[in-house]
Amino acid sequence: MAKSVRAIVIAGNGTNCEREVAFACLSAGANVADIVHIAELISGRIQLKDYHFLNLAGGFLDGDDLGSAKAGANRLTYAKVHGSHNTLRNEIEQFIADGKLVMGVCNGFQLMVKMGLLPAVGGSFGEQTSSLTFNDRGRFEDRWCYLKVDSDSPCIYTKGLESLYLPVRHGEGKFVVDRTETLSQIRSLHLAPVHYSNAECQEPVMEYPLNPNGSLDAIAGICDETGRLFGLMPHPEAYIHRTHHPRWTREPDLPEEGMGLWLYQNAVAFIRNELL
Repeated sequence: MAKSVRAIVIAGNGTNCEREVAFACLSAGANVADIVHIAELISGRIQLKDYHFLNLAGGFLDGDDLGSAKAGANRLTYAKVHGSHNTLRNEIEQFIADGKLVMGVCNGFQLMVKMGLLPAVGGSFGEQTSSLTFNDRGRFEDRWCYLKVDSDSPCIYTKGLESLYLPVRHGEGKFVVDRTETLSQIRSLHLAPVHYSNAECQEPVMEYPLNPNGSLDAIAGICDETGRLFGLMPHPEAYIHRTHHPRWTREPDLPEEGMGLWLYQNAVAFIRNELL
């Protein structure tokens, strides 16, 4: 009998995509996908170490006060876990050191960069070198986007993929960096697995609305050098089945599996092959 793949989805304080993410994990073959309120982690009732795959879902953490996910990043960085000397940040970094997986989508991606978990070149967790800020158009964007996948990226979630079609829904999705050196490192190490593109998915594009927010280098997501940590603005959990596609009634040849499911399937396969 196969060993159990256990996913955890953090909820509370403004998240609103946790059910979709849990469903995506289960649909991809995870045996467990627990939706856990952040207070349960802080209280120590639930322990992160009991899981293999940490999911940071989309939403509006703490109302996006101080900027998208910044208040949430402060909470996860400094909140003490009851009955220990550790903060939640300590436990997340131990989770990463144990070779486990973390994926943040939209607000979860914003949370990861503001905690300094991405791009974390050289494993320098804690140093924020990038951010996600207001879209160039100054408004919330809700649309479907084409994504070109970098086959040279170490990202385990996008292995074997060439292109994706996923929805975005955000007001602060423009990826920016603190200095030119950071962008150079991202390019040279192929830490941007997905870029906004056109329908042919041949090249990254900067033109609106194909690039909905004006991200540098048309970057839609970032991973770390191990490929186990991944954050992206588009929502893979929103395209798990063909009926999630905006044109499913007009494109009868769509496969049953939505493209977003592939990312979760790659994660579950990695856990089964490498961690269990």
